[in-house]
Amino acid sequence: MAATSKIEAGREIATLINVFTVRPERQAELVAVLSRATEETMKDRPGFISANIHASADGKRVVNYAQWESEAHFRAMLADPEAREHMTEAAALSEGFDPRLFAVESVHHI
Repeated sequence: MAATSKIEAGREIATLINVFTVRPERQAELVAVLSRATEETMKDRPGFISANIHASADGKRVVNYAQWESEAHFRAMLADPEAREHMTEAAALSEGFDPRLFAVESVHHI
């Protein structure tokens, strides 16, 4: 089982934030595809830590917040044909997407 997301500054991991633009009537389908991709493929890839799928209240965005042990692990997943199949399916449901890798610089809690 994959670990849960842990957000803390200075942690040496690669954080993927991928924002998908989607028609509201396709949002639930995209969420299902991303969730299925995580369960069937991503969670078993080396370096995978966690994934969190967020659906915007207006129905126009879906955000995939995923953590990988390193950028190299993330890049290896991108080259995996089975993972690419899921990504192609998700891309086909969206009107656009913007995947980027981030490092956590600051965390604040109350």
